[in-house]
Amino acid sequence: MRRALVRKLREKGIANEPVLNAIGKIPRHWFFDEIFVDHAYQDKAFPIAEGQTISQPYTVAFQTNLLDVKPGKKILEIGTGSGYQACVLLECGADLVTIEYKKNLSLLAQKMLKYMGYSPRFVIGDGSLGYDKLAPYDGIIVTAGAPTVPTALIEQLKVGGHLVIPVGDSKSQKMLRLTKMSDGTITKEQFSNFSFVPLLGEDGWKK
Repeated sequence: MRRALVRKLREKGIANEPVLNAIGKIPRHWFFDEIFVDHAYQDKAFPIAEGQTISQPYTVAFQTNLLDVKPGKKILEIGTGSGYQACVLLECGADLVTIEYKKNLSLLAQKMLKYMGYSPRFVIGDGSLGYDKLAPYDGIIVTAGAPTVPTALIEQLKVGGHLVIPVGDSKSQKMLRLTKMSDGTITKEQFSNFSFVPLLGEDGWKK
């Protein structure tokens, strides 16, 4: 089923081999209750705890590809969620810091990833403010829809680094890739529309 999922992602335009290899390796069904295991390798999002979702594999692959992860690069993930996106980043070689707004969700992800043998740095807190204690970052990926681009995330990005973030309203967001240039300016690229759960926090959506 994993091989079939990878084939589907190739057909949809994902050509990044490290990303495809990661998705082909990670047992996504471990993030699902046993009765829902048939859904694990379908290219769709699926509900998890705390009213959140495990992202569609295509979305995970698309964002990771835009981030251009290289082994050893320090990446900040905003929105740990189930932990599946974190696994993909780690398989691509990221030195990962992952922050989650909801404590219970973070604790579940911490337990799962430890069981799977992964050990990113977990943070529980307001991801809309980034995590300046370990900044700057080579890349920042936001796995929740934001109303605007949080200023803190731009500030915590290294020169040459990418910020990949969906921005829009509560129903649909445009995927953006922002790159910090050597003179401090920011270039912006726009991609397809996606639909994410809301980014909660001071510079996100209010509860």
